[in-house]
Amino acid sequence: MSVVLFLTMTIAWGINYIFVVIGLDYVTPLWLAGLRAAVGAIVVFAFLRATHHPRVLDAAGRRDALIVGLPTTAAFLGLWFYAAASVPAGETAILIYTFPLWVALLSPWVLGHPLSGRHWLAIGIGFAGVVLISQPWSLGAGAIAPISLAELLAAAIFWAVGTVIVQRRFPSPTEMSEANVYQMAGGAAALVAAAIVVNHSQLPVPSPVLGLVLVWIGVVGTGFAYIVWYRLLSRIRAATLSAYTFVVPMITVIASSIVFQERFTASEIAGMLLVIASIYLIGTARTLPATQGGHRPRERIDPAVRDPPPG
Repeated sequence: MSVVLFLTMTIAWGINYIFVVIGLDYVTPLWLAGLRAAVGAIVVFAFLRATHHPRVLDAAGRRDALIVGLPTTAAFLGLWFYAAASVPAGETAILIYTFPLWVALLSPWVLGHPLSGRHWLAIGIGFAGVVLISQPWSLGAGAIAPISLAELLAAAIFWAVGTVIVQRRFPSPTEMSEANVYQMAGGAAALVAAAIVVNHSQLPVPSPVLGLVLVWIGVVGTGFAYIVWYRLLSRIRAATLSAYTFVVPMITVIASSIVFQERFTASEIAGMLLVIASIYLIGTARTLPATQGGHRPRERIDPAVRDPPPG
């Protein structure tokens, strides 16, 4: 059953990138991002209420979770959706999924977890893959425009920043699952406010296609997938789940090749494979003893991966 849930969750996240591209034909990036976050927050909140999930956050915790929504939801989704209009969905997913590399780089400073040699190897391989995907030697004639590349990498960095902050502020899975609702709500509010200011003359126009897109990226690809993630964490170690999140961008690459007929150069394919390999290496790297307190973390990998990956 856990295998079925995992595959369903990763497919939901992987196909998100396809539906985002489709949705951008009907609504602006800010509106689409805000609507996705709002729908996802409503679904997760309704599930927690229906299952009588214990409410463990006090007023300060709810406030902090709302604020964390600015990097993890507002900045992350806004930058991703802006770039998605000009970058193939497969490459978008690969570059977004460099977030474990940024989490690893941030962990020593925020969580006190030193990096092992395997971490540094994974980081080097991952960034070599980014170079091959972006092809800076092509002087602007490569597959990805520099501004779009910067937007996607910045989105991954914002997600990583939010991930380590959430891990530090909400260390238990129960706290984290509740905080997830508030951070999505906070991010949705910021995105909708930004859309009203920036795109006030481009309000979303209801249509069957836009409705289908929001059902997928909001209900299935956010609410349902996040619920499954936390359910799996109660059965499977975070280390194991994290190690196989590389499946998500692989699903996107395959789906985008089928749906959009995307084709990649040898350099781009090599870069994608390197990034995917680096995600797996990060996910299976053992942590060194923490610098604070001198104890060794129980997880084999940075426990910050308990926060859902960016699907």
